[in-house]
Amino acid sequence: MSMMSEFKDFAMRGNVMDMAVGIVIGAAFGKIVSSFVSDILMPPLGKLMGGVDFTQLFINLSSEGYTSLALAQEAGAPTINYGNFIQTTLDFVIIAFAIFMVIKGMNSLKKKEETAPEEPAKPSDEVLLLQEIRDSLKNR
Repeated sequence: MSMMSEFKDFAMRGNVMDMAVGIVIGAAFGKIVSSFVSDILMPPLGKLMGGVDFTQLFINLSSEGYTSLALAQEAGAPTINYGNFIQTTLDFVIIAFAIFMVIKGMNSLKKKEETAPEEPAKPSDEVLLLQEIRDSLKNR
């Protein structure tokens, strides 16, 4: 078997295809959450905190004074960008919570399947015939 046919067999398995779809959807979901945090959640939060733009929060580690993160980065000054860290942490928390909810839902569906009582197996034709014979003998 050639290497290409082995790779094709591997790549076309259901698990690999499911994983690929999951990764693509996960990447898109991550972008949506990042946009939600940076474009929708953080601006009102910054406004409530007195007009703070979290993306501009940084600690300058150089001896020069910079008024914005962009100026410090343009000059190549070392900075600790804790505002971006706060946004990334919120991204993670939201994604982790969403994944938790999905897994919790899947687990509850799985429990329902496991606890559903199975219907008793129907007796075979031989058993039914023997029961009829037994019942007829009882009636004599």
